Amino acid sequence: MTENLKHSLDSISSSHSPHRPSKISKTTDDLSDDEQQQQQQQPESMSQRPGIQRYLLAIEYIGTRFSGSQQQSNCRTVVGVLEEAFHKFIGQPVSMFCSSRTDAGVHALSNVCHVDVERISKRKPGEVLEPHEPAVVKRAVNHFLQKNEGDVMVIDVRSVPANFHARYKAQERTYFYRLLSGAETLSTFEKDRAWHVPEELNLRAMQEACKVLVGHHDFSSFRAAGCQAKSPIRTLDELNVSEVVSTPCFPSIMERKQNNLGEDPHAGTNKSETDPPPSFNGGADLGFGLRKKHRCFVVTARARAFLYHQVRLLVGVLKAVGTGDLKVPDVERILNAKTVTAASPMAPACGLYLGHVKYDLP
Repeated sequence: MTENLKHSLDSISSSHSPHRPSKISKTTDDLSDDEQQQQQQQPESMSQRPGIQRYLLAIEYIGTRFSGSQQQSNCRTVVGVLEEAFHKFIGQPVSMFCSSRTDAGVHALSNVCHVDVERISKRKPGEVLEPHEPAVVKRAVNHFLQKNEGDVMVIDVRSVPANFHARYKAQERTYFYRLLSGAETLSTFEKDRAWHVPEELNLRAMQEACKVLVGHHDFSSFRAAGCQAKSPIRTLDELNVSEVVSTPCFPSIMERKQNNLGEDPHAGTNKSETDPPPSFNGGADLGFGLRKKHRCFVVTARARAFLYHQVRLLVGVLKAVGTGDLKVPDVERILNAKTVTAASPMAPACGLYLGHVKYDLP
């Protein structure tokens, strides 16, 4: 941190909420819609002193080296690393509260948490100063995060009222799951970032299976043992499968030549819905030293709340449909069985990403 930044940041003491949720290992957003509605309607009894500011933080992280998001003793967790960075920033311990708990190996494009901070003057102990601007918080915390592996980063910060809870105020959550299809060995750049499926996947069949699962259902068949939700009923607002360009993606010789000539490299291809993306080179003879790409499929699941391992169990069934091990009618049978033993093996954690948490921000 530069000298200017060091001198501009005063020490801050933190406020600990008496209503911290209990630590539950490896669980997701367990409350039903009605239960979350009741939580949102309950006023927070904590009366904050003047000068305490609640910040809402959006964070991204690579989950590979984390034992999940929630604080655990003797384990490296996302919350633990964030709390450590805040401690170094303000000189006092803080408590972070996440909108969504993610398991070991699960990534986040944007998870959200909140933290309470009180800014105390360094020169005049006991004097409460105006809260830091969100941009200062973001810059300072990221400075310390980059010194700790650099696999988590604050991407946005906003000041919110004292009763704004990152978990209970969330209106919906969107998850993405990446599958890479093809016999080629998985690229080093994709290690622990996607599920490698050697078989070809039938996109249209997977899309048809999604139609069976979307909507308001008893998802007992997609609820792992240990789920502490009171009800298996959930409303799945969106479930679909899309094929996208595999990453990292760099232009081929043909694409570079066409772009230099100002031509559309994809014009006149008469591409159908089931064709791979134009940049897919899985069947091409590329020559020595050039790697064939996998076909990349992304499952999107959107709902207000999910059961424990629900998304990964859904993906496991969709993958089985894509490979032909299951047919679309089998999906309806599994859903109606209302037991997790009827479902296909669960998809691994490495392909799952928490994509977005939606709020009605003040």
